[in-house]
Amino acid sequence: MLDADSKITLNQRSNISIPPAPKTIGHRRFMNNPYLNPRDMDFYLYEFLETESLLQRPRYAQHSIETFTAAIEGAEAIANKYYADHYSKSDANEPTFDGTDVHLIPETQKAWDAVADFGLMAAHHDDSEGGLQLPEIICKVAGAYIQAANCASSGYYFVTASAGNLIRAFGSEQHKRLFLHPMMDGRYSGTMALTEPAQGSALADIKTSATPQADGTYRIRGQKIYITNGDHSLTENIIHLVLAKIPGAPLGVRGISLFIVPKVMVNADGTLGARNDVALAGLLHKMGNRNATSTVLNFGESEGAVGFLLGEPHQGLSYMFQMMNDLRVGVGLGAAALATRGYLHALDFARERPQGRLPSNKDPLSPQVNIIQHADVRRMLLAQKAYSEGSMALCLYAASLVEDAQTAETDMARQRAADLLDFLTPVVKSFPSKYGCISNDLAIQVLGGSGYIRDYPVEQLYRDQRLNPIHEGTEGIHGLDLLGRKVSMREGHNYRLFLAVIRADLEDAASIPLVVDFIAPIQAAVERIERVTDKLMLVVATDPDRGLANATVYLDMFGQVVMAWIWLKQAMIAAQRIPPQAEPGVDSEGDFYRGKLHAARYFMQWELPQTIQKAALLDVNDSTCFNMKSEYF
Repeated sequence: MLDADSKITLNQRSNISIPPAPKTIGHRRFMNNPYLNPRDMDFYLYEFLETESLLQRPRYAQHSIETFTAAIEGAEAIANKYYADHYSKSDANEPTFDGTDVHLIPETQKAWDAVADFGLMAAHHDDSEGGLQLPEIICKVAGAYIQAANCASSGYYFVTASAGNLIRAFGSEQHKRLFLHPMMDGRYSGTMALTEPAQGSALADIKTSATPQADGTYRIRGQKIYITNGDHSLTENIIHLVLAKIPGAPLGVRGISLFIVPKVMVNADGTLGARNDVALAGLLHKMGNRNATSTVLNFGESEGAVGFLLGEPHQGLSYMFQMMNDLRVGVGLGAAALATRGYLHALDFARERPQGRLPSNKDPLSPQVNIIQHADVRRMLLAQKAYSEGSMALCLYAASLVEDAQTAETDMARQRAADLLDFLTPVVKSFPSKYGCISNDLAIQVLGGSGYIRDYPVEQLYRDQRLNPIHEGTEGIHGLDLLGRKVSMREGHNYRLFLAVIRADLEDAASIPLVVDFIAPIQAAVERIERVTDKLMLVVATDPDRGLANATVYLDMFGQVVMAWIWLKQAMIAAQRIPPQAEPGVDSEGDFYRGKLHAARYFMQWELPQTIQKAALLDVNDSTCFNMKSEYF
């Protein structure tokens, strides 16, 4: 255990380190955690994704399973000590603005400092840059513990790390020295400033302007809204990445440029200068996720905020997609983490809460049974297990694609990973977000009246979760992206590549007796996808408004097929790893793998068949909703 004054660090610049964990089940000690299940996380890392093989890549030759474990367990310890401690408190005491400064509860600062001291902000950067050179998948697992413990407070770290990645990818050496390195150290934080009050997600219509100056800088004028972490007191400076248009730029998205706009100017020697012309107009008060400030920012109330062009003019949206897609995977991961925490809490409650008797028992004097004995409670828990564990596996698979796109052994392997990631990103963001809400809703239902009161965390988990289907692109936007862009991109190459991946796994599954009955329903669902896609693409080509009218239904159907595939992959592993002599209820490893198989069966039997009805609507491109007129409501 950590004492009150100890610091948790993996940062090589500090003299405190975490001792290697013992190698036991799944390379890591089997321990209880109220937010995520470490045994599950090890399964994803070392069985589902074979993360240990990354040690064979030159970039990670200096690492070992022990350093991976130290990073994850260190983040887990930070999550338990510095983030979980103020989960409820930060919900009840949301940030305030006194007209000059934003005030957060003090625990938020301690949490930020712990992450910065540990080195997580720089964990994925090169050693030569002052980073820890850890794989993306390890960083994401470490972050998932923090997201599960306190999703709102975790956002300061996640958004800053993503903003730093963008500057690293497209910034000049001066940008990196002045802005990125302090972000890696945790002295500065970062934001993404896209949305405007009148435009929302319609970025082609943004009005924020960037006027060039003689010294090479720009003057930024405009207002941005819903800017997460847009103002706070955690860091010396806040680095805003702002989309704006230079006068005379091409119309639409082709005229958008990207600018670094610091809250406080930074001198050439790295010291802080005068306050930039960036003003907080106010804080927005949210249903959940409250400790992450949501802000309205005014750029240029007087002479204009000083901005520095990032990359080339008019290429800003293409650059920003790197950060948006990174955060979309992060949103999906956060949704999976919240769903998992809700599921684990509901599971513990159901195992300990006595209530009622089985329908077959008519003796009123007999002891009550714990509610997990009731079939309907097991139904709800099984749905939560399928949604949460499936979503976590999907998001970590996406993180492995991010890694492979950067460090796989061959150009072909890197391109293949990038193609799969690009195609699947709408599903990775949207499925965990939608079904995470359903999962957290079921957690409330399992607890009954207790779930609806604040004495238990599940009501807050649901409120926090509800943001995820909205930010970083609503379901509707991702449906349009999947059907309107991703399916036809590169003449359908990425779409066909993904279907080929599914079919290859179906072939492999044929040799595993315990999963062979999963093959036919997935094959049928893939055929449905192909039939529906072919028909819809013909309509999209001639009448895009009508062809894309049901794109969200298409996204949902595609997501269910993706999730069936994810569960097939988990089941294939589990089926081959059940210890031969394992007895149910006696052997924990055997029960773990049986649980995976049972959750997979649930998804094939209860969830995947829903694609039949969705396909029926999409086959004819049902126009009921499209034909509804405003006047009819």
